[in-house]
Amino acid sequence: MGILVGGKRRGAAASGAEACRRKFLRYFPGGFEDETYLDWERDYKWEAHERWEEALGRSEYRRLLRAGEFSEVAARAVRVEQRTRHSMIFSFEKMALRDAVKTEAGARTFAEGLYEMLHGAGSLERRFNNWVEAVASLPRRQTRVLTWPMVTVWGFLAQPRRHIFLKPTVTRAAAEKYGFEFRYKSRPDWATYSGLLDFAGRVLADNQDLRPRDMIDAQSFMWVQGSDEYPDRS
Repeated sequence: MGILVGGKRRGAAASGAEACRRKFLRYFPGGFEDETYLDWERDYKWEAHERWEEALGRSEYRRLLRAGEFSEVAARAVRVEQRTRHSMIFSFEKMALRDAVKTEAGARTFAEGLYEMLHGAGSLERRFNNWVEAVASLPRRQTRVLTWPMVTVWGFLAQPRRHIFLKPTVTRAAAEKYGFEFRYKSRPDWATYSGLLDFAGRVLADNQDLRPRDMIDAQSFMWVQGSDEYPDRS
């Protein structure tokens, strides 16, 4: 059975989506329930989310903010990411973040900005844009803090049913193979992120019969398409 792209077949886009589906199933014949898929891709990401809930669930996060424990928020966030089996951000990004939150002002900007993005009022667009500007304003020593992985990893860890993680090279390759028009800008912005959410929604809708659960499955599907860890086969 072919994939329906946007509710109907659309030539090259549909064939690209079908080819990506076939590749995913070559590696994981059981789809999103495949034991190897769970071991290689899903379980460690979900476990990282569970650690986030323990360390920085909404009520605990709010308590820390009210107590002025901004450095503790930043430290907990970093520890959750560090404990993942496969790190989601590069070492230079980790160093840049550590430098940025060493000052009280930097830690406060990070902690309050991220809380507002995750739990604040108003549209996701407004909250995301405010978060980008908060990251952009963090103190910088040698390496820039404002990267796509740095902006998106925390939402993905905290709320994987709502947010997705963006690794630019892999995601762009996946979109091209899928036949999805992903308009990417290197500086984080809402247009790019909302496009990624649309791409994720398309992947989940096209593969509903494989029983995806959340953005972890969408991100993992994209990773299989664009990462050198999963070479194409003839």
